[in-house]
Amino acid sequence: MNVTHMAACALLVLAMAGCQKQPAETAPPAATAASAPAPAAEPVADAAAIQTALSNPSRMAGDADEDGWRKTADVLTVLAVKPGMTVVDYFSASGYNTEVLSYLVGPQGRVIAYNNAAYLKYSGEKPAQRYGANRLPNVSQLTAPPEELPLDPASVDAALFVLSYHDLHWPPSKDGSWPKVDPAAALAKLVPALKPGATVVVVDHIALPNDDVAKTVDAMHRIDPEVVKREFEAAGLKYVSANDALRNPEDDHTKPVFDKSIQHKTDRFIYKFTKPAA
Repeated sequence: MNVTHMAACALLVLAMAGCQKQPAETAPPAATAASAPAPAAEPVADAAAIQTALSNPSRMAGDADEDGWRKTADVLTVLAVKPGMTVVDYFSASGYNTEVLSYLVGPQGRVIAYNNAAYLKYSGEKPAQRYGANRLPNVSQLTAPPEELPLDPASVDAALFVLSYHDLHWPPSKDGSWPKVDPAAALAKLVPALKPGATVVVVDHIALPNDDVAKTVDAMHRIDPEVVKREFEAAGLKYVSANDALRNPEDDHTKPVFDKSIQHKTDRFIYKFTKPAA
């Protein structure tokens, strides 16, 4: 083989080597962003437990007759309390909701039946009948001005206002039977007592939008839902959703809630709020 032939062969070998597929360069793994903590799952209502509570044969006489117009099962579905929880029934009055809540939270839970002195007085003998003789051992009665609500910080899992939040706007009565109340100061006492993730449900009679909340409350016991949303958000709670179970398009919002033509049939909202995680 001459020199020229050898050189040609060498070039051919080098060319073939260059045509071989080279291994792909492996890219470095992408930097993995730190995973954000998953938000806490919202509690889901136990429909069977709610029905069991409403069917409890130990309920006070007459309470079950109110379940229909109150649509209690729907309200409790939004609240979604669980066994072992601590729940505040705000302005609980005679304790209709308190009793059902006591069955839902069970013996390891606690329901705080909260009233101010005026609300308790308006409720007559019913609270004594309901709670006397340790009839509902997991219920604690609490009576105090709303601006002085004595609850431990981060101790409450849920709070329920049923047809009662508007009363925080009720103007003081001339005879002194109802005191002046500051709604913002009242919420400022409640919100710190809620645990992060706690649920608050507000049910109330709908009023037409207006600039004089106290006058509307005094005349009709109604409140504009936007007022409620604005005040609860200003207090540090997050609006979550509205439930339409108690809506009634036939109510024109111009009559007092005790008017016989509309009593127990008013157009009512159900708003759900939550306390954001710290």
